[in-house]
Amino acid sequence: MKKSKILLALVILITFTGGIFTGVFYTKTKTEEASKPHKIEKASESVKLPEEKAISEESIEESKVLLGYVQDFRDPNVVDYSKLTHAIFSFAHPTADGEILLNGDTAINNLRAMVKEADKYNTKVILAVGGWFHINGGESYEPFKAAISNPDSRTRLVNELTNIADREQLDGIDIDFEHPRSKADAANLAAFAKELSDQLHPKGKELSIAVYAKIHAVTGTEMGFVVYEPSTFQYVDHVNIMAYDGQWDGGYNAANLSPYPFTEKIVSYWANLFDQNNLPKEKLVLGVPFYAQPENPDIKQVSYAAIVNSDPANAVNDTVSMNGTIYHYNGVETIKKKTNLALDHGFGGMMLWEAGHDSKGDHSLTTAIYDELVKSNNNLAKK
Repeated sequence: MKKSKILLALVILITFTGGIFTGVFYTKTKTEEASKPHKIEKASESVKLPEEKAISEESIEESKVLLGYVQDFRDPNVVDYSKLTHAIFSFAHPTADGEILLNGDTAINNLRAMVKEADKYNTKVILAVGGWFHINGGESYEPFKAAISNPDSRTRLVNELTNIADREQLDGIDIDFEHPRSKADAANLAAFAKELSDQLHPKGKELSIAVYAKIHAVTGTEMGFVVYEPSTFQYVDHVNIMAYDGQWDGGYNAANLSPYPFTEKIVSYWANLFDQNNLPKEKLVLGVPFYAQPENPDIKQVSYAAIVNSDPANAVNDTVSMNGTIYHYNGVETIKKKTNLALDHGFGGMMLWEAGHDSKGDHSLTTAIYDELVKSNNNLAKK
């Protein structure tokens, strides 16, 4: 367990930031006005609620999900929706008083484009709220904490998220509170999840939550500085385990990004937790990274796509030498092993951060996961 607040910040500093600092992935808007925070308007009373989408017969069985996070600046047309059951648009940013902000006109336009494109493949679109960094600067933790700690602002945030889900014809909301750091935080997160569930589920919409891995990458023991109330998971459909970014555990070591043995311990921990609390393990979704961590921390992370583009042979490896340093990542074979690990433990599917980092064509990690899920479904059908 980390006792120092400073070390705590280092340990969780880059959770979910693999995509934010990967190569040159951020595209600025053309005008300053377009990049300003975009306050979400209330949904009109005349909004027609969309029918819940179904997964096509050609896709994987709906019970085995493949969720892909997509950053708000990403061109929605680069995502392979044909392989995803859910595309999670990241992020809406909570304010302390329970409002939500999007990153300018670019974000709202990309969200709408995603809904239109995903619909062609019966892929569900979910809006993630939170993330690590806040649009107004600093961590999202403080404003998110404030919003869900007060009953009035918590209800306001629930209503804001429900309104945008209705208005933009979304299929649900994903909670990314990074991270609950006390029993009080955990209780407030549970209350928030319940209230949001009560609003979304009667509309046929889904609710998911991203969770910290909870396992130390070096010692393999439980990390206690992130706290969850198990009852929280009663209210959600999917629990997306961020099983990566272990490189800060016990001192910086890029090799601890997300190696297979680390993932084995994470999967075992969450499977046992759900068994002990009589929660269905089908809700558990194993997350994998689509980016690489450099051994030289002064060098930025790179995408899996950049690694494969430099040499397609890198797809089957987990390390590569580029840009004057060695990078650690998950290649195709490791991703396949992790997918089967999750399935063997009764998990409901897989999650990836982030879809825009994947390689196209034969070496796609999304395709590798998809194929393993389909193979598993076929094997079950033969029994």
